[in-house]
Amino acid sequence: MTTKEHKMNLKKSLLIALLSFGIAQSALAETDSEKFDRATQLYKQQNYSAAFPLLKQLGEKGNAKAQAVLGTMYMFGQGITQNSQQAVYWWTKAAEQGAAEVQAMLGFMYENGRGVTQNHQQAVYWFIKAAGQGLADAQFNLGMMYELGRGVTQNSQQAVYWFIKAAEQGLADAQFNLGMMYELGRGVLTHVSTAKAFYGQACDNGNAQGCKDFARLDKQGVR
Repeated sequence: MTTKEHKMNLKKSLLIALLSFGIAQSALAETDSEKFDRATQLYKQQNYSAAFPLLKQLGEKGNAKAQAVLGTMYMFGQGITQNSQQAVYWWTKAAEQGAAEVQAMLGFMYENGRGVTQNHQQAVYWFIKAAGQGLADAQFNLGMMYELGRGVTQNSQQAVYWFIKAAEQGLADAQFNLGMMYELGRGVLTHVSTAKAFYGQACDNGNAQGCKDFARLDKQGVR
């Protein structure tokens, strides 16, 4: 099995986290709600210097969505000096309130030593949090941690479990990895027909290697 790690499209994933994720929060005072809406509009308009102080005020008052945006602004240097440590600081505050996308990003940061000392156990901790909320990218990354034995005892069966969760949501990399797992008998009994089916799913979802492996098995007469 390849050790190519799945890398989330940070900006795409984080824009979802910033502006769309649902977090159970106590009702905001109307002024704070209006302030966040205004800050969001400024952020979308890339008027970061105007958005930042509004978000900072809200973040310091515990607004998880504002904290998530602040983390992203620090991560990408949007209107402020890039600072990965501050990104982790604000994302941690949002993640502790249950933001799945931000939890997954913290897993990425700890896995790769971005803004923090590399810590695979902490990466697994945050991937578990996000995966438990059904986030496909986190489920895939958790599967990779189990397959590679990073931060956890190596366990191919657990890797398959989490790859299946992600594959059921249409994640091509997870479907491709399941194809390999079934073809090689890692964590499951070898079943080449099932491997071919997963390669086909991965191919349909844009995984080029999945297309090649599907064609290879098809040429071998696997049905």
